[in-house]
Amino acid sequence: MKKNNDSVPRLDLAPQLKRPLSIWNPLDYLRLLYWVFFFPQALRWYVENYGGVEGLTKQTTWKSRLEFLREHPNQLKLLFQGLILTVCAPYLFCKLLEQMGFTINWFGMALGVLFGVVFCVVFGVVFGVVEGVVFGVVGGVAFGVVFGVAFGVALSVALGIPRSIQEGVQEGVAFGVAFGVVGGVAFGVVGGVARGVAFGVAFGVARSVALGVAYSVVGGVPEGIAFSVAYGVAIWHPENWLIGVGLNFISIQNSNRSFLLPRMTPIPLPLVTTRLKFWLRKDWQLGLENINQLLRYSLQFIPVVNAINQVLAEIPPEQMIYRISQLAENPYDWRLVKFASASPVEELKLQFFRGLDIFSLSIVLSAPTRSDTLSRAIAAGFWYLYEQEPEKATAAFEKVRSLLYGEEMFLLAQTLTQFRLATSPYTIVEIQIPNFPPEPHLHLTTWEALKSLRSLVEDLKATSKSAHPFALARAIGQLRKILDNADILPQAERGLIVRITQTWQKALESIATNLEDTSITEPIENPYVIGDPVEGYLFVGCKDIMRKLEELWVRNSHKQSVVLFGHRRMGKTSILRNFANCSGLDIQVIYVNLQNLGAISEGMGEVFLAISDEISAALSFPPPDTDELLKLPQRTFKLYLQQAIKKLDNKRLIIALDEFEEIENLIKAGQLPPNFMAVLRGFVQMSPKIAFAFAGLHTLEEMTEDYFQPFFASVIPIRVGFLNRATTRQLLANPNPDFLLTYEPEAMDRIYDLTFGQPYLVQLLGFLLVRRYNDQMFEQGRPRESVLTVADVEVIIRQNELFQNGRYYFTGVWGQAAQDAPGQQDILRGLAHYPEGCSRATIQEITGLEESILNDALETLARHDVIIETEGNLRFAVELFRRWVVGNRDLFVVGL
Repeated sequence: MKKNNDSVPRLDLAPQLKRPLSIWNPLDYLRLLYWVFFFPQALRWYVENYGGVEGLTKQTTWKSRLEFLREHPNQLKLLFQGLILTVCAPYLFCKLLEQMGFTINWFGMALGVLFGVVFCVVFGVVFGVVEGVVFGVVGGVAFGVVFGVAFGVALSVALGIPRSIQEGVQEGVAFGVAFGVVGGVAFGVVGGVARGVAFGVAFGVARSVALGVAYSVVGGVPEGIAFSVAYGVAIWHPENWLIGVGLNFISIQNSNRSFLLPRMTPIPLPLVTTRLKFWLRKDWQLGLENINQLLRYSLQFIPVVNAINQVLAEIPPEQMIYRISQLAENPYDWRLVKFASASPVEELKLQFFRGLDIFSLSIVLSAPTRSDTLSRAIAAGFWYLYEQEPEKATAAFEKVRSLLYGEEMFLLAQTLTQFRLATSPYTIVEIQIPNFPPEPHLHLTTWEALKSLRSLVEDLKATSKSAHPFALARAIGQLRKILDNADILPQAERGLIVRITQTWQKALESIATNLEDTSITEPIENPYVIGDPVEGYLFVGCKDIMRKLEELWVRNSHKQSVVLFGHRRMGKTSILRNFANCSGLDIQVIYVNLQNLGAISEGMGEVFLAISDEISAALSFPPPDTDELLKLPQRTFKLYLQQAIKKLDNKRLIIALDEFEEIENLIKAGQLPPNFMAVLRGFVQMSPKIAFAFAGLHTLEEMTEDYFQPFFASVIPIRVGFLNRATTRQLLANPNPDFLLTYEPEAMDRIYDLTFGQPYLVQLLGFLLVRRYNDQMFEQGRPRESVLTVADVEVIIRQNELFQNGRYYFTGVWGQAAQDAPGQQDILRGLAHYPEGCSRATIQEITGLEESILNDALETLARHDVIIETEGNLRFAVELFRRWVVGNRDLFVVGL
């Protein structure tokens, strides 16, 4: 099929053989001889296509290797054909040379053939059939012919018979050709493309010089020069380059003439770089596929590197990471990615000096990567991922975080760094996992594997110390699943993820074998708390808030007043109570719940009396006189605070007022003066050691401005929101160290989907699940696994008991929706019938609300975490609350 000059052909440089080689076909021996000396890459192709799998090197014993060859007869036949060539080819060549007038020493020829046979058998069985055939045939032919020609001269010298310079040169040429052919063919091709180039160009040049010098010392200067030249010619294959130089432009574009392409010379062919650049510009992906063909079936590595680097320099920055990721997707030789960052010239210099060191007395490092351009930094990042050095990859990708996919690759390398550092169960659970980037992902399968590892870490963090062995077995099963699907991972990070997974699997298996299966012989003490503030292990998910409070109250010399606001039963009280218990020696938190005051008749004095009682109990300090406090509340409490501050010495005092909305109710009822908040503000201004913490449903700005305005400028609002999925898992699976039950991951995910991480509802579901387990095991006498499943969760949510026990939460949220902006309850009634949510237009049509009223109501509901809006879709934040609304017909009948 003819190609347009502007089109990109799809190269197919593989051998066109359509059948296995036959032992009885003489032409197949000629084909095999041609492959060995002029197209050795074809041998690898033949084994892959006709020999079955390349699993010989994985066999650990001679017996298993021989058994493998018996099970793969085409590989065994290829090795046998290689042995036949190893014996016959040197004999035929020497016969031909003898007919041409050369003197042949048949003993030397036989010795060279013996070397070849040994190479063929040993290398074939130990390292693989391809290696055996290459080393055997090349070694047999090279050393058989050379020893046959030159052995007579060498033997004469050994016997003291003088030789001429011509004979010495003949010997030097012979041995140079022998070592050069073996080195160039065997090491250059079998050892890899890039390494072959290093041997053929830099290492080969230097080694020919070094060996030539050494040979000159032993055998004389003419002999050394002859050895050096012959060795270099055999390495470089200039004859291969000369034959193909005029034909490569045609053969490289036409797969039907691919046999014309020189396969054995590393010397760059003219126009190859130009042609590759044209293809890459026209079709990057197809150009890379053609490059893989060139690398697989020739030694034209240098033109390939030049073409890649020149085209990368032209690519726009927004396409750079994507293009290089395609380059790193499936390269035939990964050094292609390295040399998109490192200098090929520097590498060749290092290999040259390495070649001069024939005794390997010095260590020559590889050329370092560079990050002075975007493309080089990106290529370095992918190279270091492949080399399993994620720290260096992180540093490389950090330079390109602003580019498209740059943040993703940076976080990927950073996450792999964290995972690689964890080598024991204890370090695994301590991993601080960075936030994953939003989809879509460049390396989707990698992120799927990382999500599985993250889920495993979260499960282990959530598992109690007395966990059921089921939890560890589940984690080990997840790791095995990752290993089973490792082939679908991108090459760049595949090895690193496999290494991490194997390390974790070994670590978890080491403790799983020592973990006894704990039998449950009595009812589980229910660890979940519903209704009351939680402390200890159950207090989770508030580290950021606790850290912020610590920064404002402990590390700051001037204490800052705050307001904790958020959804009902989110844990605001628990935060204040726990901070009061763990704040240390430099701060004293006094907790007062204003709901406990009820109706008051003595005004500010009663509020100050409640605060004074808590201060007195915390500091073992006598409270003020009650009559004085009620008679002159502001003056008496001020003096009492001053005395309390002196009692504190260097400590600071935080007065936490929970359910602070009661202040507004008391003001509206006339039980507190309108300037009450101004009075509290005056106490704060009295001393930098005093601050207030308000906790409630609203921010101060949402309250009546006339009352709370004094604190507007000085109070810091802190939202208390839902638990995330990981923290929800931790709360469920690890309520205390001795919790003997465990959860299916799917069950914990189901609870999160139903509650959206609402702490009270999570605790309530956990409480009911434990009670169900105890009832089945010890009341009904029905044996069951100590694993809480999705089926258990479904049973609980179908029972009315859940909604009956949670009625204070549900009615509280519903009642809150009757406050502030009108229309909130109308929206909730309409939205409740759409489990997956609906649009604003649908809600407006259902409720009939004006647009301005609708928008205000929706904004209030979203601010109070009752609904969430995602890409124009409105839905309940908490699915259980939606079900409660649907199940309460009275809400629709009487509009409660």
